Amino acid sequence: MRFGRCLLGPWLLLNLACIPACGGDPPAAKHASVGERVETLLEAMSLEDKVAQMHGQSIVAMGGLWHTQENETHKIPGFKMVDGPRGVRAGKATTFPVGIARGATWDPALEKRVGQAIGLETAAKGGNVILAPTINVLRHPRWGRAQETYGEDSFHIGEMGVGFIEGAQEHVIASAKHFAANSIENTRFTVDVQLDERTLREVYLPHFEKAVKVARVGSVMSAYNRVNGHYCAENEHLLRDILKGDWGFDGFVESDWIFGTRSTVPSALAGLDVEMPLAAYYGPPLVAAVENGEVPMDVIDDAVRRILRKKFEFKLDDPAIVDPAVVESAEHTALAREVAGKAIVLLRNEMGALPLDPATTKKLVVIGALANTANLGDTGSSNVVPSYAVTPLDGLMARAGLTVVHVPGPTLSAADEAAIADADAAIVVVGLTSADEGEDIEGVSAGDRKSLGLHEEDVALIESVKANSPRTIVILEGGASILVEPWIQGTEGVMMAWYPGQEGGNAIADVLFGDVNPSGKLPMTFPIAETQLPPFVNDADVVTYGYFHGYRHIDHENLTPSFPIWLRPLVHDVCVFRFSARRDLDRASRRARCACRRDECGAACGRGGRAVIHQRAAKRGDAGAEGAACICACGARCGAEENGRPHDPRGRACVLGRCEGSVRRGADDV
Repeated sequence: MRFGRCLLGPWLLLNLACIPACGGDPPAAKHASVGERVETLLEAMSLEDKVAQMHGQSIVAMGGLWHTQENETHKIPGFKMVDGPRGVRAGKATTFPVGIARGATWDPALEKRVGQAIGLETAAKGGNVILAPTINVLRHPRWGRAQETYGEDSFHIGEMGVGFIEGAQEHVIASAKHFAANSIENTRFTVDVQLDERTLREVYLPHFEKAVKVARVGSVMSAYNRVNGHYCAENEHLLRDILKGDWGFDGFVESDWIFGTRSTVPSALAGLDVEMPLAAYYGPPLVAAVENGEVPMDVIDDAVRRILRKKFEFKLDDPAIVDPAVVESAEHTALAREVAGKAIVLLRNEMGALPLDPATTKKLVVIGALANTANLGDTGSSNVVPSYAVTPLDGLMARAGLTVVHVPGPTLSAADEAAIADADAAIVVVGLTSADEGEDIEGVSAGDRKSLGLHEEDVALIESVKANSPRTIVILEGGASILVEPWIQGTEGVMMAWYPGQEGGNAIADVLFGDVNPSGKLPMTFPIAETQLPPFVNDADVVTYGYFHGYRHIDHENLTPSFPIWLRPLVHDVCVFRFSARRDLDRASRRARCACRRDECGAACGRGGRAVIHQRAAKRGDAGAEGAACICACGARCGAEENGRPHDPRGRACVLGRCEGSVRRGADDV
């Protein structure tokens, strides 16, 4: 923010140790008197009183909090909003791994714990609205804010978003953002995203629908961009027809900051309830529009009713007292370390190079400037500042009985080469920083990526280390896919650590030495080359989003990526992780079923549990072709229909077409 049903493709396993059915009452339980209280206030409030509820107070955050107006006469509290996809952006706070790293855990239950921690710290800071989660589709990994979301798959994003929202809303109001089709950074203020209704509803909206219907999110932030010709804050089809109409959303919609509101009358009529961070188009201009008959009073009443309802449902008028000591508490920093470890994806492990054996690994050379850098991610609106951060070098140096030598690079001296040759292993830490990707804020962070590759000097450094070390382990940091060919050849191990948060260095050391199994799974495709993906156009006024992106595009075009989405853990030799699927294929009816079994040994094993199978039916040539697939819980029968559409009694199937066909077998099968 600020200047900041089925999927196509190879069948997809989702690790759903974590996907319980969710629902129930909102965390701040509704009282029968809330509705009556709201209606009584609406009767008593003047037009000016009502409109004052519909905008922020200042372009400057106070203590990190963005305020809306209180009304002392009617005892109405104001909102105190704070940024926070990876923590609370108000002073010092626990800095968790970025959203894409948490998406790599595929664990909504774990994400709920993160939401609980961030929500609690928000309350401790005096906030009552956390501007998170970011649940936009990662359409292309060059998107600057890819790190904030959970991945490229709508179903997965929705499940993770539900986890965060349910956790956060135990303490504060959550805000699902940015609604909708917001996946380009450099032209985010003006770009017009053109897409058909099917693509909109099946690819770019299901996760928002789940946030509304399952998690009952309290607020939604409209995006900067346009969708089919209309700015999102003026888009009646998005805000009134779909969000408030089809989905029954009973919360409020706030604009993104400053350029998120472009008008008075069109925005109010479309369903924008709150202009942030101050009144440029609302306030006096909105009062005048009502008095002139351009905006009906019932539009104002609907907006204020939504605002008041959430204020009283979440007890903003009687907030709980939260001990400030919860901020960066031992419990929360331990959770940050746990999440960082579970997010790491092991991309390569040749000849059992990992884990490192403490008994035989006595000397490490750690190479690269990022090894000694607290690389926490974007420095825009999602930036969180911890009181400390553990670098990879710190984490390794803290291990007893280990000698660690740091070589900054990017070039190696003769002494560096000798040290690398003499070490038991060489750990190269390379990747991206906020200078490469992030929110598009001039002089602060970089916006969209210029390429998917590593910097040339990083590739040269890896090649130099490989030439001198018999055991080269590469640790990648960054917010989305990184091209690994051809430098990955000749390495013994490669791990994707993302932007791992303030405890990331400890988590990396935990995984390298086998204390924690790298159970992360990729939440997006790692292509061999950018040409395997749809074009990423971030300098045009108008772009068209097709139905296929990410792994669906890869499969639709019969391509083979470097690493597919849900790349399963390549576990350490210390533990044998067995995950098997029994396929029961009825070739006559061409319906597929599966039964899954998971065995594990020891606490360090990879996590499994229930699975969701993405079953691919006939090869589709276009959106209208017959034989779409569906996501269904393992063991559930595919092919059942309800009202002529595929239906899973657990509510997890979603697309047009029939769930019929055979399970595709391939290198990325279980």
